Amino acid sequence: MKKEIERFEEKNPMEGFLRMDRIPHIWCPGCGIGTVVNSFANALRKSEIDLDKVAIVSGIGCTGRVAGYVKLDSFHSTHGRAIPFATGLKLANPELKVIVFSGDGDIVGIGGNHFIHAARRNMDLVIICVNNFNYAMTGGQVAATTPILANLSTAPYGNFEYPFNLPYLADACGATYVARWTALHLRRVTMSIQEALQKRGFSFIEVITPCVTIYARRNRLGDGLNLLKYYYENSEIQHGADTRTLGISYQGKITVGKFIDKEKPTFLDCMNEHLAKAIGDKYQKYGVSHD
Repeated sequence: MKKEIERFEEKNPMEGFLRMDRIPHIWCPGCGIGTVVNSFANALRKSEIDLDKVAIVSGIGCTGRVAGYVKLDSFHSTHGRAIPFATGLKLANPELKVIVFSGDGDIVGIGGNHFIHAARRNMDLVIICVNNFNYAMTGGQVAATTPILANLSTAPYGNFEYPFNLPYLADACGATYVARWTALHLRRVTMSIQEALQKRGFSFIEVITPCVTIYARRNRLGDGLNLLKYYYENSEIQHGADTRTLGISYQGKITVGKFIDKEKPTFLDCMNEHLAKAIGDKYQKYGVSHD
């Protein structure tokens, strides 16, 4: 009698966090977005956070597709409106941990005004911004983060606009946690997301990723492996660095690390405190008990 051989189906360890029925994903070979999603899933797994109390919001663009691949309550909002949508979710259900996962064009280009005011209010949100230096899905236009001299479809002779320094922008507007990594620093990306998930307040993580189809091709930078090699050779870890010094030049050094980690009351903390005081003063004025 032949002994039956047990077969064990090999499963992806991230299956509990990803919608496997939607795999393979749409991102280009060499794109860094998928690796950042893997870091995000790892952070969820290691933090042991209750997934029923987590919601993710994305906007439009390459990174905007992330919401459709993670096994969470997911919302794919309109272009540039991921942060106000996430703000509404958080205010409606303060118990939720709300994460905005989108691209540089969506979060700080078209959605830039929402970004600065959510940081100013210290909304309790985690913002993961995948920065590939261009509007890749719509043809490779210049974005708010495109380095000077970089060649793109709307800058065929090189970009001449000054780009945002995103950690400085987040810091100046009031963020309580600010970090930057590249798609090469996957363990550190995971660690930063874990830390941000445990914090209260506006947390911002920028992840520099290769865009091989548009940005690298137009600038003759090679493939995804070439870009990762560039990150390896040119990234400098400086925790606590002055965010004013963190601008990124075309093919220059990239300073990465955790720059800001502080505590201060969130928007809801301030609102509840002041409302309670205002209501208490009103009752006291009219001599009415409000026990």
